[in-house]
Amino acid sequence: MSTDDTYPTKYAEYEDMFDPMQTDRQARRQRRTRRNPTPRKEPDEAVAELADTTGLEAGFHPTYQAARHEEQWLLSSLSGFYDQQLITDVVAQVKGGKEASVYRCLAHPLTGVEFLAAKVYRPRMYRTMRNDYVYREGREILASDGKEVKKNDSRTMRAIGKKTAFGVQVSQTSWLMHEYATMQMLYQAGADVPRPVEAAENAVLMSYHGDEHMAAPTLNGVRLPLREATALWGQVLYNIDLMLSLGKIHGDLSAYNILYWEGKITLIDFPQVTDCYNNPNAYDILRRDIWRVGEYFQSQGVRCVPDAVLEELWKRHVRVSPRDLLADLSVLEAERDEEEDSD
Repeated sequence: MSTDDTYPTKYAEYEDMFDPMQTDRQARRQRRTRRNPTPRKEPDEAVAELADTTGLEAGFHPTYQAARHEEQWLLSSLSGFYDQQLITDVVAQVKGGKEASVYRCLAHPLTGVEFLAAKVYRPRMYRTMRNDYVYREGREILASDGKEVKKNDSRTMRAIGKKTAFGVQVSQTSWLMHEYATMQMLYQAGADVPRPVEAAENAVLMSYHGDEHMAAPTLNGVRLPLREATALWGQVLYNIDLMLSLGKIHGDLSAYNILYWEGKITLIDFPQVTDCYNNPNAYDILRRDIWRVGEYFQSQGVRCVPDAVLEELWKRHVRVSPRDLLADLSVLEAERDEEEDSD
């Protein structure tokens, strides 16, 4: 029984006990107002109210029929893009994932395109990102406005360290903003990445690759003729090289994160982007990226040696392995200690 149901019976006893008019029962009955019990709400109704989507559905009625637990999250995540006249509808889900799902949206005529893709991060309770510290090392925490969270912001840093609800939300927003900022930087530099359009607290809006019937498939599901595969391997290396020139490593690159459409490739999914200079794991992360992509192209008949590519690109842009750098520092510190002892 809800609180409203119990109110007339439970609290009426206390009113009687402390009512100065209790000697006049008729007056008391006239004074007391009866309340009708509030009907019990279904769980879905309660969740909908807690989602605080007041007014979102007023003009935003997506064609895509989301599952009941997905609908409110989708509306709250994408309504801002609707209000900004960037999209007019959500017509289909084109990719589902543990951390995020991607939807094909009908673009507003003012954008000049027919479709846009919206990547919506799942609520933090559904996120399963593991070992994220490997990628976070050496990169700043970004707020929802894309600005760096200052290290002297003790409240935020403490919340992140303790993984409180607020800290987890800050971390998730930082992942999203790193993805959006990386796409902006790479797109402006001429990389084969989606054109970033806008970012919200839980979603990124970008160019859509595909048509009204299907989204561009990922490369892992495409069989390529040898000549085309060789050319695309070179194009992937160009993008890796370009990223390194900007101090970045994709962090999760494979044939599963490369779209293929009409003979062209598009690299996607950048939340795990890694700083190649400040992250001590950078060399190993780059090696894994190159090997994963190289294995796909080897399966297509391309003659490539991932480790040779790795060494060439690393020397060209970074020149020294973080491990070697740390080892050099240890040697220098040991020599300094010896000099101090001799003095």
